Amino acid sequence: MKIAIAADHRGTEVCEQLQQWLRQEGYEVVEMETCQGKACDYPDYAYPVATAVAQGQIERGILICGTGIGMSISANKVKGVRAALVHDEIGADLSRRHNDANILCLSADMLGQRIINRIVETWLSTAFEGGRHARRVSKIHAIEQGMSPNTVTDAPAAKD
Repeated sequence: MKIAIAADHRGTEVCEQLQQWLRQEGYEVVEMETCQGKACDYPDYAYPVATAVAQGQIERGILICGTGIGMSISANKVKGVRAALVHDEIGADLSRRHNDANILCLSADMLGQRIINRIVETWLSTAFEGGRHARRVSKIHAIEQGMSPNTVTDAPAAKD
């Protein structure tokens, strides 16, 4: 799996450690850009990863900033991106199984490296369930097109 990764100044150290760990685990890692620890603006680093994922050049992306919030907001502005801010393994699992998240956003300030590795491992190994969740993801696509999600009727009906 090809993974793009980027961080702002607050996430640089975590990003470097995560890249090393991912490569040891056998993933192909593409470092899109980092600011090498110098003050920078997170949207400048979220955009290239989000664009590469949305265009299908990269399978998944990981973005890291101080809280993960700025990266998540920025990445989700790119059509086709479903970026999830995750703080634990449960969130990592559900963001993939239920939401088909294609970008993982992490907090460098609030999470330790061990939990980050566990979150990433869970997120990368979890598949999208489809089913009723596919209809919901289709509704997200409708919103991206400027349409009401109520117009989506071609995906499986909800069972709950």
